[in-house]
Amino acid sequence: MIEHITKVRVRYAETDKMGFVYYGNYPTYYEIGRTELLRSLGSTYRKLEEEGVLMPVINLQIQYKKPAQYDDFITIKTVVKDFTPARITFTYTLFNEMDELLNTGETTLIFMNPSTMKPIRAPQWFLKLLKEKN
Repeated sequence: MIEHITKVRVRYAETDKMGFVYYGNYPTYYEIGRTELLRSLGSTYRKLEEEGVLMPVINLQIQYKKPAQYDDFITIKTVVKDFTPARITFTYTLFNEMDELLNTGETTLIFMNPSTMKPIRAPQWFLKLLKEKN
């Protein structure tokens, strides 16, 4: 299983008037976790984009359990749930400093050619990275 832990402090700008993280900010936390997981594997979005591969999100699911609050130190656990040559699915579990479950989510991304905007297969080197770490 490929997983990575990232920690992020909730900034004031990410909260609503009640001091809770605005619900629309959780996908940003997912992106942070996903980006850091890729970096831990030795890859980045930039490297993929330089090779002509985009990775748009085609599915997003979120389940809110408890709100994160201003100044919380959040743990983002990101896991590669599944991957094929055409797509990759990540799951996310967010906890606060008391190890209380805040949020769970899942995203599915496809590999896409930026010129044609059509799905493509992931680069072989990227699939090899995933297989080696899985």
